[in-house]
Amino acid sequence: MAEATEVASEHAGDEEEEHAHESRWPLPAAIGAGALYLGAGLYFVGQNLVPSVIPIVLVAVGALGLLGGLAGWANEAFIADYRRSGGGESDVLRMGMILFLASDVATFSAGFVYYAFIRVGAWPPEHLPSLLGSLVIVNTALLVASSFTLHYGHEALESGNRRRFLGLMGATLLLGVVFLGGQVYEYYELLVAEGFSLSTGILGSAFFGLTGLHGLHVALGVLLLAIAFGRALRGHYSPERDTAIETTSLYWHFVDVVWLFLVLVLYVGASI
Repeated sequence: MAEATEVASEHAGDEEEEHAHESRWPLPAAIGAGALYLGAGLYFVGQNLVPSVIPIVLVAVGALGLLGGLAGWANEAFIADYRRSGGGESDVLRMGMILFLASDVATFSAGFVYYAFIRVGAWPPEHLPSLLGSLVIVNTALLVASSFTLHYGHEALESGNRRRFLGLMGATLLLGVVFLGGQVYEYYELLVAEGFSLSTGILGSAFFGLTGLHGLHVALGVLLLAIAFGRALRGHYSPERDTAIETTSLYWHFVDVVWLFLVLVLYVGASI
């Protein structure tokens, strides 16, 4: 009887320890995001209220806090204890990514609504550079191709083809990096050659706000892909242990779909 009671107590303690785990990383990530948004808001609309150095410091500290919190969270969820397995935990992580993407839909929707109000007024605006060009088409092709390489890479993992999985993961990471390079070059052309910037009227704010937000998401996706690729090289994944690849794929496909909407609404739409 005593032994049974002791075993039951140990089992209850294990369950309590398992369910009592709470991550501290979402808190610094949320604080960092809040400081980042506050600093950006003060920079664009509140420079007369505070010294100009304050928004810059808030943006820098907020960005570090946000990235640090996300990195710590990703490490805790996917890297530190990668050997453990369990369908229930995988379901939680998968649902967490889905909820995060749902909140991102609302964020991007606000930007699209802002652009819709711009289009209701007089069009075209006074300064409208040529947005739709060969660079945008190439960048779009790269991002769409990266979704295919990631999808088929995941399929290769599930079928046990490790070489194909590693090759396609590496290709996805490379395509993401090249896309970011293309967007940086596009910004350079618009800012230097065209004189089109964030402060060039309300169209400039909408264009750089939406494409910049998307670029930030792509950069975060490239970071996730780099982590996943590094873990893949270490043999951390198998057909039964692929939650990190699945959640990263969900995020990357979402980024791809948002870009297609941006091209149709912002680049093509601006030319109509």
